[in-house]
Parts: sequence; C-alpha cells; structure tokens
Amino acid sequence: MKLIWLLLPVFSLFGVTGCRAQQKRAEAKPVNDAIYTYGDTSADGIGKYYLGREIAHVMGAAGSAWLERADRQQEENTALAIAKMDVSPSAIVADIGAGTGYYSFKLSEKLPKGKVYAVEIQDEMIAALEKRKAASRNRNVTIIKGSAVSPNLPAHSVDLAIMVDVYHELEYPYEMLQSIKSALKKDGKILLIEYRGEDPAVHIKALHKTTVAQLNKELSANGFTLYYKGNFLPMQHFLLYEKK
Repeated sequence: MKLIWLLLPVFSLFGVTGCRAQQKRAEAKPVNDAIYTYGDTSADGIGKYYLGREIAHVMGAAGSAWLERADRQQEENTALAIAKMDVSPSAIVADIGAGTGYYSFKLSEKLPKGKVYAVEIQDEMIAALEKRKAASRNRNVTIIKGSAVSPNLPAHSVDLAIMVDVYHELEYPYEMLQSIKSALKKDGKILLIEYRGEDPAVHIKALHKTTVAQLNKELSANGFTLYYKGNFLPMQHFLLYEKK
C-alpha cells in the first residue's frame, strides 16, 4: 500500500477546517449536549467523546484533490461499493458529506428515474458540487446545504442515506442520526463505509478508523440495527443499517 496513507491526513467529507471548524462548533445547537463527554484531546481528535469514542478532527476543502485522486478506485474499489448498493432505478439516495461529489455523481448514473441529494456543509464544497453539476449537465443530483446537526433533508423522503468516511467526524452524531432517521422512508436504510478499525494493516490514523462493534453500539443507541455487513472492500467496512 502506498505511503500516501501514512503521510497524508484523512480529509473530511463533511466539515470545515481550522478556525472555521471552531466557528461551526460554536454555532451548532445540539438537542442534548449532555449525551457527550469531554476529556483528553488526541492529536487527531477534538476531545469530545460519544459512547466511548473520541470524535475525529475534521479537515475540509483543502482535501478536495485527495478526494479526487487518480488511484482512489484502485485503493478503495469505489466501483464495487457502488455496485453493491442495492437500490432501484427510481430510488432517492442521500450522500451525506458529499464533498466534491465523487460518489454522488457516480451514484446518479445508477438512478435514471431517481435522485441523489448531495449534502454538504462547506460553502467551498458546495461551489465545487454546483460547478460539477453544471459541467456534466446532471439533472438528478440536488445539492443541499446541511448543518452540524442535520442534513436538512425532507421528512420521509430517502430510501438510502450513505456516509463514506464521514461518520467518525460528525461532531454531533446523535443529532445527525436522529435527523437522518426522520428523513428516511419507512424501509429506508443507512450505509456506512468506514476504514476498518480492527485491521492494523489499514494504514489510516486511528481516529479515522472505526470498528464494527463501536458502530453497532452507536447505531443501536439511535434506533438502528445491522442489516448487512459486507467484507468485500480492500480497506473499508460496508455496513448497512435499518430502523428497528
């Protein structure tokens, strides 16, 4: 595996960087901040914990080129991840933390009669999404500006919500999961694609990896249960959750 994984930070698909990250945290209005604990801050964390897991520090628009790197398909097999998403051609999919739209626009090709909500919080990323949409003349990607506590999706509108290397950096995971649950249709599901925390061979910084046990604990606490676990990606979990 290339040394790039050891040397480069894992860039967030849903967040801001530097002073703006602190500003967003100050502006966010959580439903119940008492569910979080605060302690020692790791080099890559924010010192805020959810169910025993320190939330990873976010990085943002500076990572755009990394999200679009030429060897991402080879390293992560993103085509296989998309192929394994079991959605109908008319499905409504929300790509939460869409970043540059790497997944959003590829997914839209799978949904000729459906729609992709590309949800982002950063103005820079939203501008990139709009530019990409205009250049491709895409008609079934809708760009939505989310917040730290909500993706701002219509209620009961989404068949599948995906987060690709995003969940571990959500500053308010409880609030986000509750908001996503409200946006899902009755049989809607959440897909988490996260670097495998159990695997020391995955050379990603520790806080940017997650274990199945931890994810199951957090999703269960928010009314979800594991529906399908895929072990086919080179470095990532493919975990599909349904509402209890």
